Amino acid sequence: MSKVKVVLDADVIIHFAKGGYLSMLPEILVEYDFIVLDIVYGELKGDVKMQLDNQMEFLKNIELFSFKASGDMMCEYFRLMENKGKGESACLAYCRFTNNVIGSSNLKDTTEYCSRYGIVYLTTIDFIYYAIRRRLITLEEAKDFVTEVRRKGSILPDVDLSTYVPHALL
Repeated sequence: MSKVKVVLDADVIIHFAKGGYLSMLPEILVEYDFIVLDIVYGELKGDVKMQLDNQMEFLKNIELFSFKASGDMMCEYFRLMENKGKGESACLAYCRFTNNVIGSSNLKDTTEYCSRYGIVYLTTIDFIYYAIRRRLITLEEAKDFVTEVRRKGSILPDVDLSTYVPHALL
C-alpha cells in the first residue's frame, strides 16, 4: 500500500526555496510521499525550478507526477479553472478524487473548497510548525525563515509561532 501523498502547489515550493529549506520539506512529514504535478512544475521559474530539479534528481524525495485526469477529475479541473489558476486547480481536483493532502498557502482559493470536500491541506506555516515540533529547526530558525521568505517578496501570514509550539520545545 502506498503512502498518502502531499501534493505541493507552487507557492509552498517557492516559499521553501526562498527560505533555503526546500531540501528539508519532505523530511518534515516522512510518513507522506511528496509530489509535484507536472502542471504545477510548469509554473515554476528560475532558481526555484533549478532547486526543485536538483532535489528531484539527487535527493529523490520529491517526485514529479503526471496529471492524467479523466472523467470526473478532468471535469472538476476545468470547472475549477474558471476562477483559479492551473496549478491550484490541478492540485485540488487531484486531491479531491485521490484522497491525498494538498500543500498550498493560497487559503483564499483552497480553504472553502477543501472544507467542502474533506480535503486535508497544509500551509507553509503548518510545515514550519511541524518542523519545529519534530526538532528539525528551532523557533528562531523558523522566524528567520519567515523573515527571509518575506524579504524575497512572498506573502506569509503574521503569526506568532511560539503560541503554537509546546513550551517544552522552545
